[in-house]
Amino acid sequence: MPHFERLYNFACWLTHDRQDAEDLVQETYAKALKGFSSFQPGTNFRAWIYRILRNTFLTSRTGLKATATVPLDPEGEEETLPTVKETPESILLQRSDWQLVQQALEQLPVTYREVLLLCEVEEMSYQEISATLAIPMGTVMSRLSRARGALRAAAQKMQQKMPGVEPRG
Repeated sequence: MPHFERLYNFACWLTHDRQDAEDLVQETYAKALKGFSSFQPGTNFRAWIYRILRNTFLTSRTGLKATATVPLDPEGEEETLPTVKETPESILLQRSDWQLVQQALEQLPVTYREVLLLCEVEEMSYQEISATLAIPMGTVMSRLSRARGALRAAAQKMQQKMPGVEPRG
């Protein structure tokens, strides 16, 4: 199935729940197969399928109400040790940075979170994001700018609340 892993990853970020993400991707593919006649050859399939996933998410029962978190490590996979020599302190800082970013990202409104994820995680172009979200490219750019600012502010606010941690950057 084309784009399965990336769709599932995006669905996990949207739903904050692996089971709901699996259901969302399954429903997305079912809708895509049912409505494949509406796909116009020569257009961007990736944007088309992501739009189906997004619209399905927004109309689902979990839509904008998801509150669970996605685990940092996939279940059942063992952690591998890095080949580069790192200190326990540097590893702790990297993990705390990732947790901080993940928690800050989860606090963002869906409109900001989805545009950030499509751009930074899924590496979509502004044009693809525009097609996926059915919004003008200028709106993509302004939402992305606002989303990055909101993410930065949320991360800084959370960092200030951490005892004994000096804010960076």
